[in-house]
Amino acid sequence: MPLRDIDDIEKLKKINAALVSRVERSMDQQVNAFSLFQTAISLENQVRTRTEELHTTLRRLERSNIELSAAKENAELANLSKTRFLAAASHDVLQPLNAAHLSVSALAEVQTSEEGKKLVRQVERSLETMEDLLRTLLDISKLDAGVVQPEISDVSLEALFSSLRSDFLPEAQKKGLSLKFRPVNVTVRSDRTLLRRILQNILSNALRYTRSGGVLVGTRHRGDTIRIDVADTGCGIPDDQREAVFEEFHRGISTLTDGGLAGGLGLGLAIVRRMAAALGHPVTFSSKVGRGTIFHIDVPVGIGAAAEPAAGTADLERPRGYGLFGTKVLLVENDADVLSAMTSLLERWQCLVRAATSTDDALDLISDTDWVPDIIIADQHLDGGDLGTATIAEVRDYLGRPVPALIVTADGSELVAKASRAAGIELMRKPLKPAQLRALLAHLLA
Repeated sequence: MPLRDIDDIEKLKKINAALVSRVERSMDQQVNAFSLFQTAISLENQVRTRTEELHTTLRRLERSNIELSAAKENAELANLSKTRFLAAASHDVLQPLNAAHLSVSALAEVQTSEEGKKLVRQVERSLETMEDLLRTLLDISKLDAGVVQPEISDVSLEALFSSLRSDFLPEAQKKGLSLKFRPVNVTVRSDRTLLRRILQNILSNALRYTRSGGVLVGTRHRGDTIRIDVADTGCGIPDDQREAVFEEFHRGISTLTDGGLAGGLGLGLAIVRRMAAALGHPVTFSSKVGRGTIFHIDVPVGIGAAAEPAAGTADLERPRGYGLFGTKVLLVENDADVLSAMTSLLERWQCLVRAATSTDDALDLISDTDWVPDIIIADQHLDGGDLGTATIAEVRDYLGRPVPALIVTADGSELVAKASRAAGIELMRKPLKPAQLRALLAHLLA
């Protein structure tokens, strides 16, 4: 074979090899492209599936959130409704307790045996415990419902401390503890009643959890703020209970017993936190276990001289034994049980009682000019929407004289207190303490 033909064959082989290689590479690329295409389709399907699953899960979560939100709103509305009911119903809640107090007091008057007197005292203590619990729960309900509106004015701390010292000194002395108030000539901006309740609850706790030593109340001036400190030498508060002490029904471990829970309802500091929040007075404390606790209440400095109301005669404990023999009492009360119990009690005190349930009834009773009441005792909320203060005013106008009068009510609002003060009428809160009622009646008739 000629050399030239051999060269042509070699060239053809190389060209063929090159073509085969190109075809193989092209085939590989197509295979790879097809594989990538298949992979892309698979991934897209997976992404679509996962996306649909995610949308389904999100829709389910959204429905769950809507249901939870609705349930939460319903629970809050139910709780608020309950709270508002308790706050509004405080008058009716305390009425039966008031009747029980009066009935037990009347029962005590007729007891001659020691066993009978002992049983009466036990019932009285039980009623007092029940009253404390009810009043505390009602206070919390009113604060939670937002129906407590602070009345801010200048408050004299010296007068407030003096009142608290008078209240708590006998308890401190009974337990062998010291109770000291540092003199302070300063006024603060606060609601006197709420601030007093805050300090009352803190002092009560301090004395309850203190076994030896005592309690000291003082103040520090901090710019535009007065810091009131209540320091005790009690058992102290562990770090892990710093928040728990402000929760409802939390009671610390008392040092006065063998490690048992201290007495009380465990509501004092829960009320303190709510009242302080309503007033905008920060309450904090520092404590060391076994050494004691110091509570701090920060109150704005007053802007003028404090106008302190004189201590109400209803708040003063006077000795028993005032004579009420023959006193004519016009009693205006629409609750049948309270009316019966109050009438029985007054008659045990040798009073002459005429009872009415409304303004018209009261005026009918005094239409006989031979019977003129020496004193008027009226509930504030009467039948037909009548108010006791208005009833007293009409009776006074009819008689043409300022007959001594007393409003007895379970309505703790400042509105009633203002109306009574403006009309020159004494005010007592239900449930009544019969000894205080008797002392006040004697004072008004003196």
